[in-house]
Order: sequence, then structure tokens, then C-alpha cells
Amino acid sequence: MGQPAHMEQTLAAPLEFSGIGLHSGAPVTMRLLPAPAGSGIVFRRTDLDNFEIAATGRNVAKVSYATSLMRQGVLISTTEHLLSAFIGSGLDNAIVEIDNLELPILDGSALPYVEAFQRAGIREQRRRREVLRILQPVEVREGEKFIGVYPGSGYRIEYTIDFPAPIGRQKTRVDLAAETYGTEIAPARTFGYKSDEKKLRDMGLIRGAGPENAIVLGASGPENGPLRFPDEYVRHKVLDLVGDLALAGRRLEGHVVAMRAGHAMHTALVSRLLKDRAAWELAHVPVASAAPASEARSEAGSGLGHAAMAGA
Repeated sequence: MGQPAHMEQTLAAPLEFSGIGLHSGAPVTMRLLPAPAGSGIVFRRTDLDNFEIAATGRNVAKVSYATSLMRQGVLISTTEHLLSAFIGSGLDNAIVEIDNLELPILDGSALPYVEAFQRAGIREQRRRREVLRILQPVEVREGEKFIGVYPGSGYRIEYTIDFPAPIGRQKTRVDLAAETYGTEIAPARTFGYKSDEKKLRDMGLIRGAGPENAIVLGASGPENGPLRFPDEYVRHKVLDLVGDLALAGRRLEGHVVAMRAGHAMHTALVSRLLKDRAAWELAHVPVASAAPASEARSEAGSGLGHAAMAGA
């Protein structure tokens, strides 16, 4: 399937996950619930009177080591892996209930989510799916770091990383429109250097990190077993990027190029993109790949259902 589904989708049944937060180390239970068409992804803090925070660019909070959302002082942390799994699996609408401030890290990848979605089933809804189609280039630069998004068919990502040894420089190209997410991107785990552990823990970070949920890098390579891919590190950066760009409120139609970027630059691109109204349009996904281009018409200003675009 080279073309994403032309109708919106949600979960066919609720799902539940339990675990600890990567950075906080706090125990958390999370439930994923089906949601109405047009509602997008909405987080709900069940420990705070069901306070809701929409997964939108305007609610982005601190983004140094993870992508967090905040509204009226209420925080939801480390959202990127779940949001990535939603986009990669073709889920448009869901309610995410959590009873603490941070999502569970699980095994450090998005694979547990993707597998759970497949078990629960995905239900088609009675609303045409829209993509955020890129019309003009939008770029963010910071020294040697760079990220840009450009017009193009499908959802293609080119990512280059350059870390100290033993990672070094890695580069990958992914076409998410080719249904590769579940096998090529979702299994890639987060990673960290053993030499940085004490410093990060002293900063109050990675309190929940361990060999069961992250690749632990020593001087000569991973200390906790074989990699899932030879280039697992750059694949995980793609996983993070897909989750961060989900905060645009729709799956993108365009080509993304990133060089040594991270959460802060990913979300800065979302902010800049949404502010530049001439750089994109909302377009229906064609019913079939052979459908005429005229069918994928712009829907800007048509009473948008997703909260992300309402505040763009």
C-alpha cells in the first residue's frame, strides 16, 4: 500500500499499558481509547480531574531530552514514541489517559504500541482523511544543525546523525508512504552513553532508564545485547521525528531533511510551518492512488475538526 487510507481511523478497542517514565522513573498506567472522527489525539490526566491537553504544536513545552506538552501548567512528558506510532500506524483519533506526568517508556521503541494496535484492530471512520501537504520549503538552522520540509509526494524522510564514537555518522532515507514504519522504524530503541549516565541522573533525568528500555553505549559499543539494526541509532531519530512532526495535527505530505537535529529543532519546524500559512494546505487523501489530483482539494477554512489546526 503506497497510499495512506483515505478515511480517518481510530482504535477498534481500548488498550492499556503500564510501566515507568524514562526520565521521571515514576510508575504510570496509560489507557488508549477510541475517539470520534475529527478529534485528533488528546491526552487526559486522570490523576488531575481528567485535564485534557491536545497533541498540538501550540502546547509544546520543554523539548531538550523529550517532547512534552503543557497547558495551564499541567505537563505531559515524553509523548514522541506514542505519537510516532499513531502516525506510522495510520491512527488519526485517540484519547490517551495517563495517571502520572510521563508516558511509559516500555522497551524504548514504538514497537509495543504498533503490535498492540494490530491486536486491538484499527477501525475506519466516516470522515475523509486530510494530510498537511507542503507547498513551499520551510527550514530551521542552528549552527551545523538543520531541518527542512519540502513539497513532494508521499512522506519521505532523510536523516543524518553525527555522534561521538562508537556511533559516528549515520544516514538513512525512509518512505513512510510505503508502509515501512512497523518493520523498519518502530523497533528502533532510544539510546544513551554510559559515560553520560551520572551527569544526566544528577540533572534529574533518565531516572527510569536501564538496559531493558534503552541501548546503553560503552566505549566499544552496546553493553546490552545486539542492535536490532546496524543503523538503529539514526532509525530511532526518524522515529522521534515522526512523533514530533505529528504535532502539526496531520500526517505530512512532503519530504523532510534533517541533519544533527533533535526534539527542539523538530518542534521548532512544526511551529514555523504552522505560522507560515502559505507553506501548506490541507488536502484529502485520494480514494485510490490513481485518483485525479483535483480530488485532493484544499480544505483550508472548512471548519477544521483537529484542534492542532484550529490554533495554527
